[in-house]
Amino acid sequence: MKASPNKPVTPPDLLSLLEQPGLVRLMEVHDPISAMIVAGATGRRADGQPATFDGFWSSSLTDSTSRGYPDNEVLSVRSRLDRLSEIFAAARRPLLMDGDTGGQPEHFYFMVRDLELAGVDGVVIEDKAGLKQNSLLGPGAGQRIADVEEFQHRLTAGGAARVNPRFQVIARLESLILGLGAADAHRRADAYLEAGATGILIHSKAKRAEEVVAFAREFKVKHSDVPLFCVPTTYNRITDDELYSAGCDVVIYANHMLRAAYRSMDQLARCVLDHGRAYEAEEICEDVTRLLNLGLPIIPELEARRAG
Repeated sequence: MKASPNKPVTPPDLLSLLEQPGLVRLMEVHDPISAMIVAGATGRRADGQPATFDGFWSSSLTDSTSRGYPDNEVLSVRSRLDRLSEIFAAARRPLLMDGDTGGQPEHFYFMVRDLELAGVDGVVIEDKAGLKQNSLLGPGAGQRIADVEEFQHRLTAGGAARVNPRFQVIARLESLILGLGAADAHRRADAYLEAGATGILIHSKAKRAEEVVAFAREFKVKHSDVPLFCVPTTYNRITDDELYSAGCDVVIYANHMLRAAYRSMDQLARCVLDHGRAYEAEEICEDVTRLLNLGLPIIPELEARRAG
């Protein structure tokens, strides 16, 4: 569907994307400019087909890091929603929220309400207990998995809070992260779907994708109609098309925009200090005129009225 010259098209929600055939690609955004870049990004596959991102991922890691905080649920939901309101003002795409552990069931109930009101399409919560630590740290960081029944209570509370039936409540499995194996992951997936989860995210910090692929194939035999999400941060040699062929419906690039920005900014700061000027750093900088034009979209209707 094309937009009229004066009226943009409202993007589909996340569930609409999931109901259509094909892979859904989500990219992490952490501020308005990263959202504008992702929304406008286009690529071309080896087969010549164009490619874009279907939506946004709001990461607790990058939200926290961009403000100088550790990734341990120190940011309140309201604080993160303030940032999301700025993102939605700059670029509108379906957005899936990283909800960390979801807190206590009573807390998760109100989180879902707040996210719905803010226009978020869904939330992912992970089955951990105690102080949340980033999953890529692994079991050595003292992470503990949640009791199955306790996590079911969280999911049930989130489901009960939904006013919009299209809002997604996704259960994230930490079994592979904590070395508990695929059997534990499948057992938990069954229990969480029974408790009302609308989809499953299988997480892994392995360098290769074999365990995720094996889980996906077995999962889809039993739950062919349930959306399966994956996050190929460490097992990044596999393509998203290969993950889709294995049974993953949604691929999340969970922290790459901030990681790329961090490296570039660090490189620039060191370059200016080394040379005592900015000349040598220009080759890693965007042209300033692009930034000047970024925040000044031309609105045809207003331009026409001005001309008239």
